[in-house]
Amino acid sequence: MIKFLIRSFLFFKRKTASKTTFVLDTENLDIHIVYRISDSGYPKIKAPYINNQNCLANAAIAFPPDKFKWKIIADNCSPETLQMIYQYVPKECVECVSVGHGAGTFQIALDYALNQTSETIIYFLENDYIHQPQAAKILKEGFSIPRISFVTLYDHLDKYINGKNPFVRYGSEKTRIYLTESTHWKETNSTTMTFATKVSTLKKTLRTFKRWTTKTHPWDVCIFTELKLRGYVLISPIPSQSTHGDLETISPLAEWETFIQK
Repeated sequence: MIKFLIRSFLFFKRKTASKTTFVLDTENLDIHIVYRISDSGYPKIKAPYINNQNCLANAAIAFPPDKFKWKIIADNCSPETLQMIYQYVPKECVECVSVGHGAGTFQIALDYALNQTSETIIYFLENDYIHQPQAAKILKEGFSIPRISFVTLYDHLDKYINGKNPFVRYGSEKTRIYLTESTHWKETNSTTMTFATKVSTLKKTLRTFKRWTTKTHPWDVCIFTELKLRGYVLISPIPSQSTHGDLETISPLAEWETFIQK
């Protein structure tokens, strides 16, 4: 009887097996980089190579302005910082504002995004990230996976440390693994305010983003926890294709300083 069950299972598995590597024609994807930069920030200990110029220069290499549409929201930036920005991104792509906090500039970024076409992918990007050279290709691949709503390129270190993240037990979070052409992905419970999604998804989830960005600090964990409860799926590549500059949560398994433009 047991042998019969095993043979039946293997026969059924062969009959129903299908290709599980997700592939997408990425040539026609419309991706906008919405970059927020300021001369001030939250009091966190950053890696020594994390600064406005290094991060913007790296982002401009990973997502060249001649291939991707850029929108920079420059909050209370000095003339020197603005001149630095113009070295990498055309001046007409820069909007100078005086808000003074992250939640406010994210609201501006959100308003810009909502005015784009529904299938446009918006990559909300903060000014303290470093990317690997294949980041753009990997980002596109993330949207080839069915039912995926949000993509981050950052695999957080705290997702592997007990006590750092409430969803982590035994050094891991409960997840599901996917495979695309170039990388594996995992479902993850939350990320920072650096992530990508389609405008159509933003419109469906707008109330959540509005709810948690009414103060001075955007509550990113609350945003993505609520979205997960609503059935939306966030994924990150493993290994990571970017890192946040916060020294305590640098993404593992990469020498991030080597990706800085010299």
